[in-house]
Amino acid sequence: MPEKEDVPIENHEAAHRFEARFPRGTAFLKYHYDPAGRIHLDHTEVPVPLRHHGIAALLAEAALDFAKRRNLRVVPVCPYVIEYLDRHPERSLLVDRDAIS
Repeated sequence: MPEKEDVPIENHEAAHRFEARFPRGTAFLKYHYDPAGRIHLDHTEVPVPLRHHGIAALLAEAALDFAKRRNLRVVPVCPYVIEYLDRHPERSLLVDRDAIS
C-alpha cells in the first residue's frame, strides 16, 4: 500500500467521479451537479482489500478541494462524506446546509 501522500487522485469529469487506481482495484467518489450548480457527493466505494488505509478520506479531500477551487457549494449525500465532514468541521464551510434534508 503506497503512502497517503503518494496516492494520485484524478477527477474523471466525464464519469463524474474522483478516482484512485491501484493494482487491486479502483476506489472512487461519485458526484453530480444539480441545476443550481452545486456538487452532490453521492457515493464512495473502496475495494475491500484497500479499505482502512485512508483512501476514502483522500477522495473526500480531493472532492472538497475541487469544490473550493471552483467556488462550488457542496451537498454531501454519501454517508462516508457526511462522517468525514463531522470529523473535519473546518471543511464544512463549503456545505450548502439548505440543500441537506
